[in-house]
Amino acid sequence: MRKLVLLLILIFSLKFSISAQELNCQVQVLSQQISGTDKRVFDAMQTAIFEFLNNKKWTTETFKTEERIDCSILINITEKVSNDEFKATLQVQSRRPIFKTSYNSPLLNYNDNDIQFKYVENQALEFSENTYTSELTSILAFYANLIIGLDYDTFSINGGTPYLQKALSVVNSAQNASGKGWKAFDGDKNRYWIINNMLDAPFVPLRECMYNYHRKGLDEMVDNKESGRASILESIENLKKVHETKPLSFSLQVFFNAKSDEIINIFSGGFSDEKSRAINILNEIDPTNSNKYQKIIASQ
Repeated sequence: MRKLVLLLILIFSLKFSISAQELNCQVQVLSQQISGTDKRVFDAMQTAIFEFLNNKKWTTETFKTEERIDCSILINITEKVSNDEFKATLQVQSRRPIFKTSYNSPLLNYNDNDIQFKYVENQALEFSENTYTSELTSILAFYANLIIGLDYDTFSINGGTPYLQKALSVVNSAQNASGKGWKAFDGDKNRYWIINNMLDAPFVPLRECMYNYHRKGLDEMVDNKESGRASILESIENLKKVHETKPLSFSLQVFFNAKSDEIINIFSGGFSDEKSRAINILNEIDPTNSNKYQKIIASQ
């Protein structure tokens, strides 16, 4: 019997080592702004969100442990509306490993600054595709699918479409919900616009950029720095098509929120003509960060 138990443990261990869920998401819930409330509820909330994101199967693919997508979600509770309802801000980030390096390239760095949801301690977080179950799980499911979709887009052209469509389905299911960020008229910078833009025809060059920038650019730089950097510059120049159709679009802002510092580092080591081309196009399509991009020229 002992040998059988050991064998079963070994089989389980081997299976766990080669198969895992998709996300490796670090979760933090901050509650410093809330007084007079037992902090255990926020600890329980953090654990519940962590388990929901990391233990749920979001795709039909089989992931190895080392293939899980590194990401993080930070929820800052700003107000306790009632015993089980809270206002908060949310920051979501995701990263992608670069071939043959220990470097992780940022794919998403977004602040969702106006969320409100209910949470009951020790109550399971439930979610059903195509059905609005709760504000909290809908928000988490939206970002989980967005993270996966963006990651897949960097490995194959439009590879993330099935997961971006799932994120769109979450948005569509929440159209009658009272929460903000799900509807077009809630504002021009919210979850609705993030996902609708990603799947809209004028933003095709942005998704092509996600592939060319990472797969043909960063992944190639380890073997041929000049060739990889040239591919990155070409992919950024291709974003002019988006800018010409949708000037100063929210989706370009989301892209550069994640990428501006990395772009500066990449082209700071480039040739003089590359630096000039990069700054010219960046100043045109991302004027918000124009001052930052001057570091490219300043570098030696």
